[in-house]
Amino acid sequence: MKMPVLVLLYEEPRGDTRLVAIKRKLPPAQPVVPVHKPFLSIHGNVMYDFYYQSHTDTPYLEKDIHQHTVQTTLDILVKDRYPLHLTFNTSKGNSYLFRDITGVNFRYTQQDFRQLLLAKARDWDAGKRKQLQELEKMKLKLDEQWDALNKLRYWFNSPVQLQRMVEQKERAYRRRLADSLQQLLPVQDVDGYKAALSGVLQKKADSLKNAVAADSSEARFLAQYEEKKKKLDSLEKSFAALEKLYAKQQKAYSAKKGYLMDVLQRSKNPRQMMQDLESMNLPDSILPKGYKTLLAVKSVGIGRTMVDYSELTAKNISITGVQAEFNPSYYIAFATGAVDYRFRDFIVNDNRVRQYLNIVRAGVGQRDGNNVILSFYTGKKQVYNFNTTTSGTGVVEAPDYRIMGLSLEGRWQINRNNYLIGEVAKSSLPYYERKLNHDGLGSSMTSLGDRSNEAYAVSGFSFVPLTKTRINAMFKRMGANFQSFSLYATGSAQNAWMVKVDQPFFQQQLMITGSLKQNVYTSVFEHSSYRSSTVFKSIQATFRRKKWPVVSVGYYPTSQLMKLSDDRFVENLFYTMSGTASYYYQSGRATMNTIFSGTRFYNRQVDSNFVYFNSTNLLLNHTVFIGKFTLNGGLSSATNQDYALYGADGGVQYKVTNWLEIGGGVKYNYQTVYQLKQTGYSANTRINIPKVGEIALMADKGFVPGVNRQLVSNETGRLTYTKVF
Repeated sequence: MKMPVLVLLYEEPRGDTRLVAIKRKLPPAQPVVPVHKPFLSIHGNVMYDFYYQSHTDTPYLEKDIHQHTVQTTLDILVKDRYPLHLTFNTSKGNSYLFRDITGVNFRYTQQDFRQLLLAKARDWDAGKRKQLQELEKMKLKLDEQWDALNKLRYWFNSPVQLQRMVEQKERAYRRRLADSLQQLLPVQDVDGYKAALSGVLQKKADSLKNAVAADSSEARFLAQYEEKKKKLDSLEKSFAALEKLYAKQQKAYSAKKGYLMDVLQRSKNPRQMMQDLESMNLPDSILPKGYKTLLAVKSVGIGRTMVDYSELTAKNISITGVQAEFNPSYYIAFATGAVDYRFRDFIVNDNRVRQYLNIVRAGVGQRDGNNVILSFYTGKKQVYNFNTTTSGTGVVEAPDYRIMGLSLEGRWQINRNNYLIGEVAKSSLPYYERKLNHDGLGSSMTSLGDRSNEAYAVSGFSFVPLTKTRINAMFKRMGANFQSFSLYATGSAQNAWMVKVDQPFFQQQLMITGSLKQNVYTSVFEHSSYRSSTVFKSIQATFRRKKWPVVSVGYYPTSQLMKLSDDRFVENLFYTMSGTASYYYQSGRATMNTIFSGTRFYNRQVDSNFVYFNSTNLLLNHTVFIGKFTLNGGLSSATNQDYALYGADGGVQYKVTNWLEIGGGVKYNYQTVYQLKQTGYSANTRINIPKVGEIALMADKGFVPGVNRQLVSNETGRLTYTKVF
């Protein structure tokens, strides 16, 4: 907010006029009023979702499927200093394919704490810092001088002083006039008028002298005026110098604040970050009690939490239990809990045994820098072997799924742009091998004569600043009997490797990403002795330029899950080529977005029961935004060797008010060969009720693949309630 400017004029005795601009540049010093902070501050959201589908869009149809989901996320701030995060979700339905899942997660992460410190640094009042007492005193002195300047300027510009200055000027004028008349007295007698003229002039001169001498305070006023004028000039110079010094100090402290934000944003080494923060002598309002410990704790999770440690121990594993990582100058981590699901098999509702994971890690160095870490893991992990038996007699025995293993991992940060990670591991033998050799769990792990239960992995990253090239690479060798929570199957020795390159062109307007992979697509559904020599290739190019369409083209592997029997699944891999062009632009008062995409599936009919096997799909969609209306229309086609499927749809969305939105549309399908013509619809509404929440309703009649490659009608509906607080 700009400060008001007061302009006053005063006239000096010498007759010149000075413009005095009084502009307040500094706010007055205000006492700091303590703000009450609640012990707990909670924000978040809660969501309920009900979903109904008459037919599932899968190779194995289900009918009349419904699912209920409740989810809440809470961001908790303790004493306005310590961030915590709580999530709860539960999903239940009547599908035999999808499991009912319930989970709670309560966690703290170093990243959340850093973000809180960063937010406080952005809103930070520099005057509250401990080391700024000198600056505060300087500010108070500036205020005092400002008040003195204002008083002097008011004295010079007050009506009383202005009137006195006018009177003083009149007296000066009379004095000059009297002196002039006095000089005219000794004139020559002209025609006898000398006596008369001298008498008149003398009388007038005496009158003027008497008027000038009448005010005996004139000398005192002039002396006071000159004294105050000198004091005003001195104060103005002193104020200007002090103000300049204040601005310089304030700039230095602002630079220090910027350095603080840079430390919080970019520092990856907690120890160095703690030293930098400590050297800045920051107040408790920025750095709360125990901040060193909190910055050293990378994460703590209770409930459903993530375990993502190393390539040969446990990577991307979700457990219901406890997990923690502590990394000041040394490294300690542990996790224990029941294995709930892994990212690639959580949807399948099959009969799996209860599995659990225990892992302890200790080492030196920073996990994101140079380090050496030793890991020990144990627990129970189901081995998905379909061709192994526990006894040659044919007697069915309960498999002993216990596993145990050791891993030594090291990371070498070569420089800022390059690092290498190496790891070696040795595990216990699978239960069927231990049964044959009559080995115990620990003895099979520590046996040095057997190399089949060993694994090796190396990975690296490199960034080339000159060309801005990013390179990721990985290679691992797994023995036939090696077991870990990162490896799903055993039974055959495998090599797996991957190379990925990201290369920008034309000032990063064009980004090309390419990769080569072998045996990287591991799945719990593969046969125990599965191994592949196939090298999967993928490449993607994306072009972005201001005011141009965004174009993306890619060629990459795609997977599809197939159910073969009640306890047997298979995941098929095939290639897909896709391309998309999107253009967001303005036309008159309307804003428009046009998207064109094409997809080509290179799978076989035996791989899929979908209508899209070995097909080419094209889609054109156009959206117009006009005020409260959103208009949408699209055309599509899916063609393969047997038939073609064409579609068209259109819809409108209208924002009635800020709390009410409605919309609807129609769709049309035509399938050749079978001569099927089908019409569907969609409708939706959104209602935002103050202090209650948002309610959204959706109904849709569409079509999914059915038997004999014909589309069948499919009705879906959804009710969603969301409350943000």
